[in-house]
Amino acid sequence: MNRRRNFKSIVLLISLTGLLFFSCKTKKHTPAVIETQIGDTLDKCRLQFKTAKNLSRHIKDNELKFDWINAKADVEVDIDGEDNKLDIIVRGRKDSAMWVSIKAVGGLIDIAKLLITRDSVKMVVYVKKQYFKGDFNYINEILNADLDFDMIQAALFGNSADFYEDDNKLNPVIDREKCHYLLSTERKRKLRRITARQDSLKRSLQTMTLMNETFKIINNHFIDVSTNRTFNAQYDNFLAKDSVFAPHDVNIEIKAEKKITLKINYVRIDINQPQKISLSIPKNYDPIPIKKDKP
Repeated sequence: MNRRRNFKSIVLLISLTGLLFFSCKTKKHTPAVIETQIGDTLDKCRLQFKTAKNLSRHIKDNELKFDWINAKADVEVDIDGEDNKLDIIVRGRKDSAMWVSIKAVGGLIDIAKLLITRDSVKMVVYVKKQYFKGDFNYINEILNADLDFDMIQAALFGNSADFYEDDNKLNPVIDREKCHYLLSTERKRKLRRITARQDSLKRSLQTMTLMNETFKIINNHFIDVSTNRTFNAQYDNFLAKDSVFAPHDVNIEIKAEKKITLKINYVRIDINQPQKISLSIPKNYDPIPIKKDKP
């Protein structure tokens, strides 16, 4: 019974991992400040300063570009010290749809499949014979969050989530100790807190750490400034294969009410090969019972 409950938690985590950390209720804290040594006193690195506009252009020029993507990965999920291993397959059409298959290690047991589009989420949980059909508005109301397709797509493959490029919202710095560029900015899509009395907008800040030669993102840090919940994604093992230069190791850490880590190891990433993206719901499956938190 505990195992099945864990499967449900894992499925929801994989499907909504991009911003799941915003849905967990925690007490308010003073927002953490990311401090970076930008002086040249350490004399360990001689990177030339680049303007925010320059770094922004380099980020977009060097992102993983694709019309279609097909990837297979081994995933380890740890929720408050409880570890589970999974096999996942991701098929996606850029800025349009993403299909995810989640299996037990070895690929013999189907746990769940998901179909995510820009405005909808469909999920079938085979181990519980249940399904979910809804849109991001419904999910955000349930979770008191602001999930979106762009965030999930960016987090999985090491690209940046869409951000403001106004000069007053961009902050370029140099970490001379580690010899990396950093660019802090604010996401274009703000978090909307849904309460019984009013809707209030909260800022979602993004800080990207970049390789000093390729300008690939090697760390992407998000913070909900109202609660100090954080989402941190590290990218490593960049491999060039068939013109695909992408991170094959992705480590995600979510700090909120629970501590959640995901270790994603891509064993295959193929791009620009059209994929079949569809998901049918068996007739004998029941809707997943989801209760909204009372305001």
